[in-house]
Amino acid sequence: MSTAQWKEQLEQILNSPLRVLRIDLQDWNKASLEQGAQTPLEAVPGANVEIAGGRIWYAVRMERAHIEVIELEQDALSETERRLLGWTIEHMKPVKPAVPHAQQEAERQAEELGSWIAYQLDNGRLDLEVPEALTFGGRLFSDMIPFLLVSEHERLRNTYAELEKLLNSFFIEEVMLIPLKEQEWLILGPMALLSEAESEDRNEGEDETPLEMLASMCSGLHGMLASEWVGECHLAVGEPISPAKAIVETASLLRETVFLGRKFHVGESVHLPWMLHLERLLNSIPESRRAEYMEQLINRSDVLLEPEILMTLETFFRLDCNVSETAKKLYIHRNTLLYRLDKLKQETGLDVRLFRDAVLVKIILLLYKVTKRK
Repeated sequence: MSTAQWKEQLEQILNSPLRVLRIDLQDWNKASLEQGAQTPLEAVPGANVEIAGGRIWYAVRMERAHIEVIELEQDALSETERRLLGWTIEHMKPVKPAVPHAQQEAERQAEELGSWIAYQLDNGRLDLEVPEALTFGGRLFSDMIPFLLVSEHERLRNTYAELEKLLNSFFIEEVMLIPLKEQEWLILGPMALLSEAESEDRNEGEDETPLEMLASMCSGLHGMLASEWVGECHLAVGEPISPAKAIVETASLLRETVFLGRKFHVGESVHLPWMLHLERLLNSIPESRRAEYMEQLINRSDVLLEPEILMTLETFFRLDCNVSETAKKLYIHRNTLLYRLDKLKQETGLDVRLFRDAVLVKIILLLYKVTKRK
């Protein structure tokens, strides 16, 4: 009997709504200690703990560091009914659908590889090649496209198998999924994805570069994951690699890419390493020097920090300093945009239509985001 069927029958018998949740083991332990237990209550099927808000959790089964629980209102049942529910859960034990042995083995290998990668990253050993035993029978010697997915949520709703199935259906190609941390996944896609994208471009009369195709692919994947799976998340993509030789170094690069993207471009969720060279350079400068440099630059005029000017400059730089396209994007007349840029020049002496000044203003805007200047 599936958990959903089992839950539905219990709701009918108890005449009370139930919720099935997947919680962290540490949350269960914390709840059991808060209600007076000397040691955390073992999360065996049927065990229960009371939590805030007048609710109660009944453990159904353990899943590594997580527990599947049924949650209901404490007042919904009498003491006798609560004991009976615990006894029922203990003896009915909903069973997971059977997972094919090959799928279990693939997941085990992926977790083992992910643990090996995470260990090398923690110890700064970025140049190591993957041991032969972890190359998935030699699959990692073929060139692949690397993605790094980082979820914003502490609890993911789906299992490894479900995420893998979702990715394979999106790409219509078999991908490799490697868990690095609880909310971090490395995704390896076949090179055929680029060939297909290139073929579509020719059919549509477009002419995207390989990097533009990777960016489009990453954006589309993020949109699907955000709506169908993890909700708010961050995604980075790298250029094709031979995973057996460069997977640790690439994982490090993509982690840094997500970090820099979140730090310097708040609100953006798709991050591209080849678009963050300046951010990487600025991040290497000690924080005290960044703050000092920022104060020197911003003393020219606070006009740079006016919301209207900030929005104008962000759009202007995103559109490669194209005046006409920026005006269209901002829904303003071209002359209005020129007025704003002239105002900036008069107040600061910086004309962003000149390359030298544009670079300086871009640096000011990036430093402003990370120095938290009020």
